[in-house]
Amino acid sequence: MDDCIIIGAGPAGLTAAIYLARFHLDIRLFDCGTSRAALIPQTHNHAGFPQGISGTDLLARMLEQAQRYGAARELARVTAVQPEEDGFRVEVEGQRYRARSVLLATGVINNRPPGMADDLHALALSRGLLRYCPICDGYEATDQRIGVIGSGGHGMREAIFLRGYSRDVTLIAPEAEHDLDSDCQAALDAAGVARIDGPCGGYGIEDGRIALDTARGRMTFDTMYPALGSRIRSELAIAAGARGDDSGCLEVDDHQRTSIPGLFAAGDVVKGLDQISHAMGEGGVAATTIRNMLAEQRPLRR
Repeated sequence: MDDCIIIGAGPAGLTAAIYLARFHLDIRLFDCGTSRAALIPQTHNHAGFPQGISGTDLLARMLEQAQRYGAARELARVTAVQPEEDGFRVEVEGQRYRARSVLLATGVINNRPPGMADDLHALALSRGLLRYCPICDGYEATDQRIGVIGSGGHGMREAIFLRGYSRDVTLIAPEAEHDLDSDCQAALDAAGVARIDGPCGGYGIEDGRIALDTARGRMTFDTMYPALGSRIRSELAIAAGARGDDSGCLEVDDHQRTSIPGLFAAGDVVKGLDQISHAMGEGGVAATTIRNMLAEQRPLRR
């Protein structure tokens, strides 16, 4: 039986793996290879990298550090987590493993612009024409012409947040018309954010800018933010009986413990800031709590 199985090798999962391996615990790290951090072309928000670092390079460095202490990432998809009397049973592509504790660090998946081809999506991300995190990279869009695909309260809030970086912000409805109540409309008007009805589509890159079709015809922007929400990858814990909120985020206490004893969660799968530094902090908290919990069950001695 392993001491801990970590599911997900993003910033939270890899931080936990580093900690747990250095605690001399027996761990397994399963990852399906779809960390949202890998989609970041260059982050300038992460402390310690003045020139910035790509998401893939950051993850590679963290994995190398975890491996230095004996952790090993296994590329496989976990299909079930089942609590048992003395721990958990974890099913991975037809195989079963047992662990005294489990840490879920599966993150989220951003909802992409409807109808955007995968190759165009990757190219636009790499060029900074498509962005998902205003907190991370709003600075890089300073004084640019910014398009935001979204509507409702979520779209309104993201557009107004970006208004702090540029005077030229346009909110574009993904569907035929905007779903904005009077308060949202008043807030957008007060902020000077333009509104364009949809549907939007026909995406492309034209003269170095991101282009799309709208109800007002073809439009181009220096950069575009999809404000379309995300899917929380909490289904493994929810199926095991853990509590989540209405959005699907797992409920945890101050030590990253879910409602199921021995099951922990860290990173974007938990409601929080959705930032790399925050996820790493939660990974460290979860790992330390796991170590102390296991020590209470039986002494950890060399």
